[in-house]
Amino acid sequence: MKKIVLAAALASSVVLAACSTSDPTGSEADGGEGGDGGAIVIGTANFPESDIIGNIYAEALKEAGFDVEVNSGIGSREVYTGALEEGSVDVFPEYVGSLGAFYDADIPEGADSAAVAGATAEALPEGLALGELAPGQNSDSFHVLPATAEEYGLTTLGDLQKMDTIRWAANPEIEQRPFNAEGLERVYGVSADKIEYNFISDSGGPLSVTALRDGVVDVASVYSTSPSYDSEGNIVETVALADPEGLILPENIVPVYRVDALPQEAVDVLNEVNAELTTEQLVAFNDRNLGEEKASPVAIAQDFVAERS
Repeated sequence: MKKIVLAAALASSVVLAACSTSDPTGSEADGGEGGDGGAIVIGTANFPESDIIGNIYAEALKEAGFDVEVNSGIGSREVYTGALEEGSVDVFPEYVGSLGAFYDADIPEGADSAAVAGATAEALPEGLALGELAPGQNSDSFHVLPATAEEYGLTTLGDLQKMDTIRWAANPEIEQRPFNAEGLERVYGVSADKIEYNFISDSGGPLSVTALRDGVVDVASVYSTSPSYDSEGNIVETVALADPEGLILPENIVPVYRVDALPQEAVDVLNEVNAELTTEQLVAFNDRNLGEEKASPVAIAQDFVAERS
């Protein structure tokens, strides 16, 4: 039986305080109201990239004349999908593979982005819809230190079977994801009994990287667009293990929204700005936020939308 060896609280450096943005003129543009006659409410999860993208959506919609509010740092997918379904949030920046897996979409392993999006759209609850996929994606990835990779000959996820014990830093939600311990065993033959979860709720951020650097864990789940900064702001060299069997699904950025809350003009705005979100752009956003600049998600979003105007 795999073990759970640590539960870490959210780090203050990655917890996002709730904030809101609205039309600075205070006016209501024609067609610019949400489905209930108020502002379009955009939610974000409790990690910086989600907050950056959500604020990009908000800035683009405001520029188009819509009244918008941002509800930041709502929590994990288990929490914010409930907010979408019951109507307190109208739009959310999502990752198509994980969203599909959450709603038990019929997605074969190795499916491409278009197939994942189609299956995910079919699995959504009534009243929710997907926008168009961004070219950029940010997937979970498994990282080890170079010394660990050399010692055990690790290049792919299947190579983890060479280790006697695998101490794994990840968010608590990992247990419900398809690339959890059971997924590794099913696809790569890595015995789930070898895995000791070390729960660190910073979405592969500085606390996870520091635990890897200090040898507290052997493997850390780090988002593929996140620079590997430790708690002191230093880059830590890591090795990302390849996933040749496609255990981790494509994770293109995509807006998920309430159909009754957004007019088509607003959906068009979201699709247009989403089309400009490349993987390289996501990396640059995260570097501005986590690196020396420490730019806020709102500032990054405002700069991006202003530059595209």
